[in-house]
Amino acid sequence: MEKAEEGDVSLLFLDASHFVMGCGFLGRIYGRTRRFVMTFSGRMRHNVLGAMDYVTKKVLVVANDSYITATEVCAMLRKIAAAYGEKEVHLVLDNARYQKCQVVRDLAGQLGIHLEYIPPYSPNLNLIERLWKFVKGELSAKYYSDFTAFQQKIDSIISDTDGNYKQNIDSLIGKGIQLFHDLVPIGKNTFATVAKGSPITT
Repeated sequence: MEKAEEGDVSLLFLDASHFVMGCGFLGRIYGRTRRFVMTFSGRMRHNVLGAMDYVTKKVLVVANDSYITATEVCAMLRKIAAAYGEKEVHLVLDNARYQKCQVVRDLAGQLGIHLEYIPPYSPNLNLIERLWKFVKGELSAKYYSDFTAFQQKIDSIISDTDGNYKQNIDSLIGKGIQLFHDLVPIGKNTFATVAKGSPITT
């Protein structure tokens, strides 16, 4: 993070989010009479694979309405390589099979992109997750009768993360990361900290 802020490297966080139209209603209505709330019937979804620049908060996007696969990840790697030129790029991502397959790793190596896989069950380490939560929050209180309008709203928020929404995103994604040092494994997915001269504390 410090190297990215100093301009020595580019640090991006990659993840996919699946926005399902009609499934994000949030709220409560209380009354003695029956009330009807408009919503969209169906399961149409807008799949977005995003790569967010840690410093600028700009997001590169590959999107579709079917599935995110290794093909889309490879398309994203090419976008990143084109956008960042000769600069050293570190890309943080999770261990989804379509992101960790050999095709993706081979292409990243060819393009000079360093893939930094987070540990299993640690989605909090992928900071783009906070962006997806913000986008879903912006969508939650509105009824969309048209899938195209739904897609356009999502795309407009994401495309403006380094503009009108940058202050919001900066407040969600910053330096407030808690680091733990001197960790030792005590189980397959369990770690403990060790203070000098003290027993292991979990």
